Amino acid sequence: QVQLVESGGGLVQPGGSLRLSCAASGFTMAYYSIGWFRQAPGKEREGVSCISSSDDRTNYADSVRGRFTISRDNAQNTVYLQMNSLKPEDTAIYYCATDDRIVTYCSNSPSDYDSWGQGTQVTVSS
Repeated sequence: QVQLVESGGGLVQPGGSLRLSCAASGFTMAYYSIGWFRQAPGKEREGVSCISSSDDRTNYADSVRGRFTISRDNAQNTVYLQMNSLKPEDTAIYYCATDDRIVTYCSNSPSDYDSWGQGTQVTVSS
């Protein structure tokens, strides 16, 4: 049974940091491109970052580039999202997801992803 579990969210002050984890079970994460997405109240789900299965190429939304870093630990079957210099506009529920297509790149489009975790809340506020 494919399962993704996000963790690491919480309340942080502006300028602070959090590291989100996306732990997988039931499949080998290294074979899939993995994406992080977020959804704020009243807004559509948007792509934040992704990492490809083939060569760990990464992609970032303009709004987080230079502040967020995605990485994977294949031994732990986990993908991470390190978030630094957090801003109030980063407040959202963050989700990870797998892209089941056989591709050499990763996509930040939610419609390209198949299996999703339940999400973890990130709140940036003073």
